[in-house]
Amino acid sequence: MDYVRSERDPSPARLPLALKILIAGGFGAGKTTLVSALSEVRPLQTEEVLTDAGIGTDDLSGVEGKSTTTVAMDFGRITITDDLQVYLFGTPGQDRFWFLWDELAFGALGAVVLADTRRLPDCFPSIDYFEQRGIPFVVGVNCFEDTRRFGAEAVRQALDIEPEVPVVLCDARDRQSGKLVLISLVEHVARQRGEPVPVG
Repeated sequence: MDYVRSERDPSPARLPLALKILIAGGFGAGKTTLVSALSEVRPLQTEEVLTDAGIGTDDLSGVEGKSTTTVAMDFGRITITDDLQVYLFGTPGQDRFWFLWDELAFGALGAVVLADTRRLPDCFPSIDYFEQRGIPFVVGVNCFEDTRRFGAEAVRQALDIEPEVPVVLCDARDRQSGKLVLISLVEHVARQRGEPVPVG
């Protein structure tokens, strides 16, 4: 970590570090739920109620019980140490809000692409976006109740992603499960940069 010295204070002062991670994926994959589960503060959410205006635009196949949608972003924060904080930005899942993605992705360490096996093709646009821009990502397979479970390798093959991209089974509602996904992302970024992989 870098340090800076003040001319008035000869002791080294730590330069706080903030990491930005995107939480992406298809409509209804659990992005808002994951940010809420991980954030140590009350998350900022831009959820709006789905209305009849979305009929024919919002595909609710497989997520018929969903009644709200993110229209800008979700935001949460995790404090690792006094010098290190992680900021989580949940992206909107629908095509008509993708104009926000470039702003949200600017300066990001990497991304978590949440996959819902009931609607697996929905995460293809997120994967394409990060691949085209060289942004490291991992796939978190959100294991919804009462749905058929698939192993990580089966999902990898279905998504046709590179072998080095981690695929992690998770429960977006569970804080510890979400942390394991973030750890997987940080380790993946470290490997890509040729840096030591954090332990513990």
